[in-house]
Amino acid sequence: MGKSVRNAKEPFFTKERGWYRNLFSIFIMVGLQNLVAYSVNMADNIMMGMYSQTALSGAAIVNQIFFLVQQMTIALCDAQIILSSQYWGQGRKSPVRRITGHALKFGCIAGALFLAACFIAPAGILGLFTEDAAIVAEGVAYLRILKYTFIPFIATNVFMAALRCVGTVNISFYISVVSLVVNMGINYVLIFGKFGFPEMGIRGAAIGTLVARLLELAIIFTYAKRKEKRLELFSENILASDRELGGDFIRVAIPVLLMGMIWAVSVPLQTAILGHLPGKDAPDAIAANSVAMTFYQYLKVIVSAMSSASGVMMGQTVGRGDMKRIRSDARTLEVIDLCIGIVLAFLLFLLRGPLLSLYNLSDNALFLANQIILVLCFVMVGMSYQMPVCNGILRGSGDTRFTLLLNTISVWGIVMPLSFMSAFVWQLPVPLVVLAIQSDQIFKGLPVFLRVRSYKWIRKLTR
Repeated sequence: MGKSVRNAKEPFFTKERGWYRNLFSIFIMVGLQNLVAYSVNMADNIMMGMYSQTALSGAAIVNQIFFLVQQMTIALCDAQIILSSQYWGQGRKSPVRRITGHALKFGCIAGALFLAACFIAPAGILGLFTEDAAIVAEGVAYLRILKYTFIPFIATNVFMAALRCVGTVNISFYISVVSLVVNMGINYVLIFGKFGFPEMGIRGAAIGTLVARLLELAIIFTYAKRKEKRLELFSENILASDRELGGDFIRVAIPVLLMGMIWAVSVPLQTAILGHLPGKDAPDAIAANSVAMTFYQYLKVIVSAMSSASGVMMGQTVGRGDMKRIRSDARTLEVIDLCIGIVLAFLLFLLRGPLLSLYNLSDNALFLANQIILVLCFVMVGMSYQMPVCNGILRGSGDTRFTLLLNTISVWGIVMPLSFMSAFVWQLPVPLVVLAIQSDQIFKGLPVFLRVRSYKWIRKLTR
């Protein structure tokens, strides 16, 4: 009798239809936005590859710098969402607006530091990635223009994160579509010199990206100032000083930023392991992994969207302080995450043949790519569970230290040594080396599951 009464009060799954509508509204729109944004990068690479291999390589090394800017921005916006969602869950708008102002100030300062470094020593920085003078020269020409996109990119994402906290997500997708069309159009005209315009090569690609970034900022700023009514972002001075909220934001942001940088540094090191494999498969390993990871990354965008949606939803629930709903919401999200992983893994398995047929690779590279994709099908299930639970449920509820500790130990204490041993000591086949590199996506599932079940991750961050 007592058990049935408890279950009636605290259902295992969340049953409120409005909660599901909000969750999937954010999930779908963020997923579409991420897919479009990823397509912008793909389109840039394809066009630069059509123009010149040297130009493509020059853009690629500059994108290593932008990757750091991008990861810093994502971490900053995640911290903003963690704190703001809890205030929005309480129905308090003013703290959300002021947190946005702090994120904007910190982001612009960081962007200005990146900009200054690119002003002072562009060739020196790019020379860290290659010794080829022609590639560095192309990269410097690209960076000379692209560096001006750093601050607009950061500001745009801060504004979009603020609106995402309050459930306004459609505008982000529309902005991404406009950016894609404008960027591709300008790239086509200026890279190749179409319709009477001069042929500018890599500088044309940089101009296209800069115009698109400025347009994104103009649209989101105008929308937030004139159209958006839920948050009323500019109804007060968002840049006004608030020492208490500023301190809270820094305390939340530091672990998130550290985790983002740890991951950002480990990715190129993991790629370098494949690039230095001993044996006859080494030349084909990079191409095979690149092709396989392209498909995997496209599907990973969906998981990233679920992480973002989960973080917003859990932050709002924690802000309201409803313990029963926190538990049922977390359980519901866990099951949804696992189901998404199974569906994506099955989709990756079914599409591997048709997708690989699009590439003109050697027989050995195609064989390796197929084997790597089969490995990634298993990785996909683990990643689709642990990533939204860790970065969405746990971190979105304020448990930033656990996620930092878990990722630090897993990347530097397990994955990197295991990957190195697999490649250079044990000299395992390429697919098993890739499995070692991606192994954290699987083994992190158990500690994440146990952490969720402990319910020690609930952190009310609001004042």
